[in-house]
Amino acid sequence: MLLAVFTAGARAVTTVVPQRDDEVLEVLPAITRHRFALSPASPSNAKVAADPNMAALTARQDIATARQTGDTRYWGRAQAALAPWWDRTDAPVDVAVLQATVQQGRHEFEASRIVLTTTLARAPAHAQGWLNLAALERLSARYAQSLEACDAVARAGAALYARACRLETQSLQGQHQASEQGLTALIGQTSDKGQRSWLLSLLAESLERAGRDRPAADAYARSLAQEGDLYTSIAYSDLLLRTGKFMQALQALAALPDTDAVLLRRAKAWRTLGDARWTAAQTLLRERTAELRRRGDNPELHGRELALTALWLDDDAAGALALARRNLLLQREPVDWWVALLCAQQAGDKVALVEIAEGIRAAGLQDARLVAVVKTAMAATTVKATR
Repeated sequence: MLLAVFTAGARAVTTVVPQRDDEVLEVLPAITRHRFALSPASPSNAKVAADPNMAALTARQDIATARQTGDTRYWGRAQAALAPWWDRTDAPVDVAVLQATVQQGRHEFEASRIVLTTTLARAPAHAQGWLNLAALERLSARYAQSLEACDAVARAGAALYARACRLETQSLQGQHQASEQGLTALIGQTSDKGQRSWLLSLLAESLERAGRDRPAADAYARSLAQEGDLYTSIAYSDLLLRTGKFMQALQALAALPDTDAVLLRRAKAWRTLGDARWTAAQTLLRERTAELRRRGDNPELHGRELALTALWLDDDAAGALALARRNLLLQREPVDWWVALLCAQQAGDKVALVEIAEGIRAAGLQDARLVAVVKTAMAATTVKATR
């Protein structure tokens, strides 16, 4: 998770007719209200359009806002800032890498990969571009290619990031102890809060994959204490939900924006705890999905959340499994495999279980959470078959 981004749904559309000129229709998050781009010193649209450096600055701020709030509208704003150079082969390298970042944030992964590989061919020393590509390769479970990109980060001179890149990828391949030791050493080498938060989140994920949930939870909490971010908060809540700590999960989600991913996890916890608020959350998630379709967007670009919604809230294990398997064609992070296995388990589909487990093995991914689901699910289907 170098540049990981996580899902946020569009707001459901409701026609509101203000009755007074001073009526408040929407209160934006603080980060949105106080963005640099809205301040008196902001660059004009004309300056942004004429200056690629100004466009890159504006896009970076919009990307940061999209990540911190989960508001997908800011991916669109970032694209608008980069529009004069979008898809141009002669675009400044930084601008082209930012285009790929926006495409990754919008789950347009193959388009992002094409832009990155084309750009890095003409700028092989661009460390950020290689980091982005390494993240994309990990997301696709292409670990050998990810390690090659990590090596390129090292050649570009970004030693700490290159080392973390390799350790994260190697952890996915089962080198959990070496990853823990290496990431712990890197954490001790930096006093920068942002770097420490990021490295602690990588350590937490590695510990989870190793089946060490308690130290993983501690590492997530330490990461968030250094610097909060949406991705790590959701990952932490997933661990808490998976281990039955539903009240703690709600606490971890409490201060987060109401993105689809956040709302879904709150609804899961509420439902399990017998809190009726889960039904309103279910309705809102359905409305948001319908609005995506009305806008011409493809909700299945966020297939992970769609599958979990079908499984956790709609009690449609078969439908959830179909969504989860389609999602694996787009992205293959450990959580995507876990969702697919969980859906197959709940659906009682042994054939799907075997096929998904074989896909994990072929990818070279080693994750204790996945092994546990496969063992439990296979045992359950074997018991049913013998009755």
